[in-house]
Amino acid sequence: MKTPDPSWIPAVLAEYEQPLTRYAAHITGDTERAREIVQDVFLKLCRQNPSQISNHLAQWLYTVCRNRALDVSRKERRMTGISDAQLELQPHSGPEVTAALEQEERLAAVLDILRTLPANQQEVIRLKFQSDLSYLEISKITNLSVSNVGFLIHTGLKTIREKAGKQPAARRVK
Repeated sequence: MKTPDPSWIPAVLAEYEQPLTRYAAHITGDTERAREIVQDVFLKLCRQNPSQISNHLAQWLYTVCRNRALDVSRKERRMTGISDAQLELQPHSGPEVTAALEQEERLAAVLDILRTLPANQQEVIRLKFQSDLSYLEISKITNLSVSNVGFLIHTGLKTIREKAGKQPAARRVK
């Protein structure tokens, strides 16, 4: 059996390493463990034939990452939330410092509310908005129907909006 040419891997790594690490860290509650999981995902990717997964690469990566992270979590018998410090948010560029701080505060408030949602709503919302995946891709990753994914996202966002509207003005999400 011929080993596939890994020359396409660096571009995939550059695009997906951070989002996959963030996703795995959310599942495991451990950033270092998440990095190990993502490394495993990319090692598995190196053994794949690009033509067999290129038309569904993001779905393949997230599915393998999710399955590996869930396996690790089950093995270690712990599923905890990720802290704000572990999220490794991208630095703000452009806006004034005050505006950047306000934006960061609004994001922190949304993340606080997000953590109160049921785990399945959190997962589909993160896949949709942090990883920019389609409902169909999320459906295939989570083994939920597309309509169920849509319902979970709709319900979760509605809850976030309602709870954000009840926060004090300084913490209110706009």
